[in-house]
Amino acid sequence: MARLRPRLGALLGAAASLLLVAALTSCAPEPDDAGGSTPSPAGATPGASASTSPTATPSASPTATAEIPDDCREMLSDDVLAQLEGTPLNDPAFGPSGVQADGSLICIWANPAADTTGLHTEITNESRGPALDMLNELATNQGFTCYTPDEGTRCENTWPNATYPVTDGRTLYFRDDILVDTQYSNLAPTGYTASIIEYIWG
Repeated sequence: MARLRPRLGALLGAAASLLLVAALTSCAPEPDDAGGSTPSPAGATPGASASTSPTATPSASPTATAEIPDDCREMLSDDVLAQLEGTPLNDPAFGPSGVQADGSLICIWANPAADTTGLHTEITNESRGPALDMLNELATNQGFTCYTPDEGTRCENTWPNATYPVTDGRTLYFRDDILVDTQYSNLAPTGYTASIIEYIWG
């Protein structure tokens, strides 16, 4: 996984192995708004909050029409793009971005001059077994809330940044062997993940 420069700290560290959790019956607030989810206790690291173990059936089986986007802007709605206006996209300072050799897509919205503000999304093909293991681990051991919107499985968590008085977080969405994994710090456009879901699955 690509890494943002060290100043982005906990936000944009390499994501762990990616993937799907069995569908959950509980609901959670939208993580696209940094203030929407309940953060872990002050000073806590990701996973300090309680979580709900998955209990329902997994998301729908893969379909031939779902494909990874090839453009970081095109997959976002006008409203989301307006919220990101002025934020550089895929600056070379943060390493590999855009379409990768394996067909995955890396989108990094961040200013190299910023100490922590940024958003890093990776969209990859992931097989069902490893995905379930990964998302179950996030729900069970790292305090993520998982639920099943839009025929997929979504897991999310927020926590206070270890250095700055801002919110960090991570949102993952898995469906049809595609994983959308976003880590952010002080930059959580409302409707960001929902916009990507709508673009891929319609």
